[in-house]
Amino acid sequence: MGTLQFCQRALKENIAPREFGSVKERITKAARDLKWSISRAKDVWYADPRVSIGGDELRVIEAKAGIQYGRDEAHDLEKLIERATALVVETKANRRSSLAHAFRAFIRALDGPRT
Repeated sequence: MGTLQFCQRALKENIAPREFGSVKERITKAARDLKWSISRAKDVWYADPRVSIGGDELRVIEAKAGIQYGRDEAHDLEKLIERATALVVETKANRRSSLAHAFRAFIRALDGPRT
């Protein structure tokens, strides 16, 4: 998911969800909350490909929406790498356990439930 799509989803689902009324009212609310112009909020709302989201804007959206872009995915990858490393160390320590077994366990960890 790109930055613009992340911001679009954050506006629609977190900053100005459906209970705030019509799309026009929701865009207006998002603009006010983010201190943007209505046209800027509308461009992000509809993911206009000409829009560019700056780092400062992204951090404001993350703070207002209560979600983080990219950080959760990086954290998940770090956990998977730690688990794979532990499996390899375990495999070396316990010769009865094969590398194939460790690899299968790693793949199962990759397929595990995601929140």
